[in-house]
Amino acid sequence: MNEWVRIGLIVAMCGTQYGLSSRRNPALGIIVPIIFVSVMTWILMTGQMEMVLYSVLLVVGLLFLAEEWSRGRKEYKEKTTQELHKMKSQDF
Repeated sequence: MNEWVRIGLIVAMCGTQYGLSSRRNPALGIIVPIIFVSVMTWILMTGQMEMVLYSVLLVVGLLFLAEEWSRGRKEYKEKTTQELHKMKSQDF
């Protein structure tokens, strides 16, 4: 696979993770990690990757996805707080 395609897939995966995590339902943030683990396991089972590389990439990938989930949740909470402040200021 071309290096630019891999980089594009990684960026798309992180963007999708952030987008889904910044929604009201925090459980949406589990969709991308499940797909990621499934694809990585398929790559391992077809013999395209060694176990050590698989383990390292899996841990690093899940750490990146967890960070994006955390950023998305923080963004959602900040947005909700700002809306609440707007509503309270309009009540007065």
